[in-house]
Amino acid sequence: MEITTFEKIIRWLVILATPVLLTVGTVRFLIAWDNPSYPEFEYGRIASDPYGFSDEERLQLALDTMTYLRRPEPAPEVIYLLEDLRIPGTDTPLYNEAEIGHMIDVKVVADAFKPALWISAIIVVGGLLYLMIREQTRHFGAKTMQYGGMFTVGLVIVIMLFMFLAWNLAFTVFHNIFFDPGTWQFSYTDSLIRLFPEQFWFDFGTIWTVTILAGGGLIALLGYALSKVWS
Repeated sequence: MEITTFEKIIRWLVILATPVLLTVGTVRFLIAWDNPSYPEFEYGRIASDPYGFSDEERLQLALDTMTYLRRPEPAPEVIYLLEDLRIPGTDTPLYNEAEIGHMIDVKVVADAFKPALWISAIIVVGGLLYLMIREQTRHFGAKTMQYGGMFTVGLVIVIMLFMFLAWNLAFTVFHNIFFDPGTWQFSYTDSLIRLFPEQFWFDFGTIWTVTILAGGGLIALLGYALSKVWS
């Protein structure tokens, strides 16, 4: 059976949407990760705060910050959760004005990942179902799944090499994609850096990319196996 132009378009949409689905899905998972939370997991691996937060204080403040990110309301409606936080033992706000502004931007981006997750999921799952539900296009659908996984793996390998060979540049490029330049850079004594130091984000990036890599690999293998069954 000849593959139609419409089915070829579906193939390319699925291939392009597969890394998006795994990328935004992994971010939403890491934000929702609890018991233990990602900060609790990470703080057991990195150095304590050198400027005065005890390990218990730092963990609680990080969890309070994560609570803000997990709230379903728009950032301006729940930013008070961060504005009300205080440096332990003082009446000094935990976050300064610049940090608060950045955290509004962070939640806006994180919240935008929710519709991106659903849209990419509909494209990938719906597209594959459309191709695989009919016997005439099952093999084509299976190869599409395989190619989507392979495309994801290839992209992630490039990104991982970039991260490990030029972490500072990768960190800057990533932030400048999502945030206005200069709005995300802070002093080492600012609370955001004390709670979430560079090693925190390097490990986050490693978990993020390895998870996407594994997901892409599994999708590629499953697509390959199905293509053999339906060949």
